[in-house]
Amino acid sequence: MKRNDHIFIFVLFCCIIICMMSLPAAAHADSFDSAKAAIVTDPRTGTVLYAHDEHKRMPMASTTKIMTALIALESGDLDEPFTVDSSAVHTEGSSMGLCEGDTVTMRDLVCGMLLPSGNDAANAAAVRISGSVPAFVEKMNERAAQMGLKDTHFVTPSGLDDYTDDHYSTAFDMAKLAAEALKNPGFAAICSQQSATVRFGCPPYERRLFNSNKLLGMCDGVIGVKTGFTDKAGRCLVSACERDGAELICVTLGDRNDWHDHSALYERCFARMVSVSLEGSGKEYDIPLAGGETVSMTAVAAPVSLKLPDTAVKDITAKVSLDRIAFAPVKTGERVGAVKYFCGSRLIYELPITAAEDAQAKRFDKSEWKKLMRSVDDMLGSGDDKQQRLMPHSY
Repeated sequence: MKRNDHIFIFVLFCCIIICMMSLPAAAHADSFDSAKAAIVTDPRTGTVLYAHDEHKRMPMASTTKIMTALIALESGDLDEPFTVDSSAVHTEGSSMGLCEGDTVTMRDLVCGMLLPSGNDAANAAAVRISGSVPAFVEKMNERAAQMGLKDTHFVTPSGLDDYTDDHYSTAFDMAKLAAEALKNPGFAAICSQQSATVRFGCPPYERRLFNSNKLLGMCDGVIGVKTGFTDKAGRCLVSACERDGAELICVTLGDRNDWHDHSALYERCFARMVSVSLEGSGKEYDIPLAGGETVSMTAVAAPVSLKLPDTAVKDITAKVSLDRIAFAPVKTGERVGAVKYFCGSRLIYELPITAAEDAQAKRFDKSEWKKLMRSVDDMLGSGDDKQQRLMPHSY
């Protein structure tokens, strides 16, 4: 073989190696991402649509601030100005720009945590709420236990983890935490903003904070939640996305290609969400009426369909609960019952049953009134609680 051929083969081999190194490596043989751990869940039903290593304990960096921000929003007095603790603002890493003597509100500290991922904001909130960082961390771990986050332990409110191996969570637990946090309207509103105007300083003045979560505006339907990075944890990302009435949560830990992976996983998992017409909705119900012009009245449950994971449809059941008797007068739209929908044992939706029309009260003389009360007693003592269970079937 000629010398030029040897050189050509060597160069070709090097190019192949370089191309292979440039491709994102999958962390798992069957995975579609580059993360060390990942999960995509439907928070309504709790269904896991995609996962690998989701129960592996790992550092989670600044996604920790999801818990810190939630506790801060639940603390009350969100718009009361106060002076930050001097020791709290002296911390390494990302910052919202707090200095000693600054006046700020708790709401603006939450913006500082969730947008630019300010470690100073997390520490300042912790000291304000609990008097010290260690006391606040105890509160974080208590809240984690209440949520059932069995593989989560906090050491810092910011997520800084260089000096400890005891600060950890899992992709599974972080998805549960995000779902709980998004139930808080304040949290959901703040983490969805690409930027926010806040006011702090000595004296306070307006400033603009920008969100480090580039997935907002980059991936269709993304509504938050939080980025994270430390040398130990690598890139971490918790996000939530809404499309066509469905919501999914995605978590990746230790993922150098997280923007791409979240976008790709949402495309893959939203394709598995199907529209389900709920049994018992769009239906009329007859309810005994006491004291009215008629002996019964009509109630209705509005037609409803939900976007649910394809694998969860078979587990949906419904339970109809109606008032045993309605007492006139009844106004149109007045609630007289409900249809509760379950995925397994988990309540996923409650649909009110309301009066379809006005039911006027009848005027009675004394003898008719006594007869009416005897009739009511008979109905209430019938032993039939007017509840029925609709058995699951294929939708």
